[in-house]
Amino acid sequence: MNSDFPATMGDVMKYTGFWPRVGASLIDTVIILVLTYPILISIYGWSYLDGDNLVEGFADLLLSWIFPLVAIIAFWIYRQATPGKMAIQARIVDAKTGQKPTLQQYIVRYIGYFLASIPLGLGIFWVAWDKKKQGWHDKLAGTVVISPKSGQTQEVKFEGK
Repeated sequence: MNSDFPATMGDVMKYTGFWPRVGASLIDTVIILVLTYPILISIYGWSYLDGDNLVEGFADLLLSWIFPLVAIIAFWIYRQATPGKMAIQARIVDAKTGQKPTLQQYIVRYIGYFLASIPLGLGIFWVAWDKKKQGWHDKLAGTVVISPKSGQTQEVKFEGK
C-alpha cells in the first residue's frame, strides 16, 4: 500500500466468509439457548425438549420467537452485530454504501433468514459461494458482513544474509 494515498475500506476490510459466520451463529445460538431453555424447561418441564409443536404456549412464543427477534435486531441496530459477530470482529453494513443499514434492512434481513433456510438451507450456504459472501438474507436486505483483514504479511529476514 502506498503511504501517499489514504487507506480505502478494501485495504482494511474483507467480506466475512462462511465458516467464521457459522462460528458466530453458533455463539449466538448457545447464548439464546442458555438464556431461554432454563425458563422454558421450568415452565413446561423436560418434555418441552421432546415436543413436536412449533409453539408450546405463550411463554414459548415469547421466549423462542419474539425475544430472539427483538434481541437480534436490537444488537444489529446498536452494534451492527450480534455477540457472535462481535466475537469475530464482523459487522453488518449496507452493501452499496458501507454504512449502517436501516431498520427496514435489518427487518428484511431477519425475515430473510427464514426464507433462506426453506430450501434445505441453500440460501444460508450461498455465503460459501458468493463473491461478496452474501446469503440470500443479505441479498434481500442489501447488506454484507465485513470484518478486518488479518494476516498482514511481514518480510522475512535472516541474520546471515
